[in-house]
Amino acid sequence: MNAELPVPPLAELRQRRSVKWQSHPGDVLPLFVAEMDYSPAPPVSAALSEAIHRGDLGYCTPGPELGKAFSAFAGRRWGWEPDPTGVTAVTDVGVGVVELLRRLIRPGDPVVISPPVYQPFFHWVPEAGGRVVEVPLSGGRLDLARLEAAFAAHPAAYVLCNPQNPVGRVHTADELTELVRLSRLYGVPIISDEIHGPLVLPGATFTPLLTLPGAAEVALSVVSASKAFNLAGLKCAAIVSASPAMSRVVDGLFAEVTERTGHLGVIASVAAFTEGDSWLAELVETLAARRAQLGSLLAAKLPALRWVPPQATYLAWLDASALGRDAEPRNRFLSEARVALEPGTKYGAVGSGYVRLNFATSPEILTEAVTRMAGVLPVSR
Repeated sequence: MNAELPVPPLAELRQRRSVKWQSHPGDVLPLFVAEMDYSPAPPVSAALSEAIHRGDLGYCTPGPELGKAFSAFAGRRWGWEPDPTGVTAVTDVGVGVVELLRRLIRPGDPVVISPPVYQPFFHWVPEAGGRVVEVPLSGGRLDLARLEAAFAAHPAAYVLCNPQNPVGRVHTADELTELVRLSRLYGVPIISDEIHGPLVLPGATFTPLLTLPGAAEVALSVVSASKAFNLAGLKCAAIVSASPAMSRVVDGLFAEVTERTGHLGVIASVAAFTEGDSWLAELVETLAARRAQLGSLLAAKLPALRWVPPQATYLAWLDASALGRDAEPRNRFLSEARVALEPGTKYGAVGSGYVRLNFATSPEILTEAVTRMAGVLPVSR
């Protein structure tokens, strides 16, 4: 195994100005929002430093570089080389999903999602004018039978999370193939949020939706370097289309949707996709080590908390219902242990009793956090 990625000292982390480090008092360990504590990939840092040095801080001029860089990255990583001309820059994944929904739905139309799922899904749909229809996961998997029943009612769209945040599920090729079949059968377009695709951990295989037979005619993917390379603040993502029908959906977007993309975000994303492979490999190994460490810590200190180790992401979905009838155990962990986690109910009503923990940090911080949490829910004797 390569050396793990280092994490700056806690005192240095607390000097960061991002939401993770500015949302809570200084005695709280923040393991809530999906920001990693690792320093940027060297090629990204170099590209940004060069841009700043030359005063290259103006408006974004969308060009072919992002599409070419992503296509080459996807080819190396997943054997998928989408046409670079079908890669369209947008501000971030959320903007991409909302603007695509605006093109696909009419006011009041139903849009299906599968909770527990990334909390903004519940807001993106009404922002675009739609109405959320929930078809929850079953045992952490897509409930294909219930999805078929929902699709048979002809909703305007389905928004997929692939891999699934917060449960860390990597949907299999067979599951996604069936989803595509249902989409084609009932005429339900799919928007696939694939931001966590590069963060699949050892033991699982990511399947980009558009690699499946027939998917290109009914689906669009929204991708970004922001999650894997910790670039959320730079504002750059991309919509991927792979058929004339879906390209027409993208072509109908207002020009400003692309032009509002962050200039530095494009520069950083191109560097990440082009030169970041070795750093990303180290990151995945580091996250696999933190996942294993978290499993050991929970077994030793918090055996009452149940979890299924994630196949992807750096997020742990923890069943904390052993705390009692409290629907938001996150509140006790924050007030009593001074550890900030995400409340499960943010991801839908099915998240009651759960918390989401970000383990993309140092071994020391993770150990201290779980030790503090154990004081709230001690080991049974």
